[in-house]
Amino acid sequence: MAISTNPLENNISYRLTSLQVIGIITLFLWLLSASCTNPFAPKLSDKLPTITGLGDQHTVEGIFQNFKYAYQFKDTLTYGQLLAPDFTFTYRDYDKGLDNSWGRDQDMLTTAGLFQAAQSLEIVWNEVVTSIGDSVVKDISRGFNLTITFSPTDILRLNGRVELRIRRNSIDEVWRIVRWRDESNY
Repeated sequence: MAISTNPLENNISYRLTSLQVIGIITLFLWLLSASCTNPFAPKLSDKLPTITGLGDQHTVEGIFQNFKYAYQFKDTLTYGQLLAPDFTFTYRDYDKGLDNSWGRDQDMLTTAGLFQAAQSLEIVWNEVVTSIGDSVVKDISRGFNLTITFSPTDILRLNGRVELRIRRNSIDEVWRIVRWRDESNY
């Protein structure tokens, strides 16, 4: 007598119960999710991260503190929030004897490039030389020291002065930088 290889002919049932199907699907989903986790990575917190080091941009000192934070952490979002839509950056090209300027978009691109190229950035704000203005517009002149580390053997140290115009539409709004004139000799 020949034995058939057809399970229906041998009365062997290959039907799974609904409980077995749910168990297999659950096991599959658990294995899939477990394979996507890194056991060496820290667990994500349920709480939103708190950002320390940011200043209150309703104050003049908050502008400088946020600028320092943006450079230290190479944070283009924070940097962009410092600049007014009509922002202008001006610097002196001493070789050509000309002033060069660009707007907010070019400044954001230039700063993002600096952030990507540098291993670290450190700015130290020195004394305020002058501060003239009122509660909605101020002109500020202030010294700074900027250290740009491209690599351990390529470190650029700059000392200079900045002339800023900051503005806000009302005392309830934050200050934004409208004009940045770099008065450095480099």
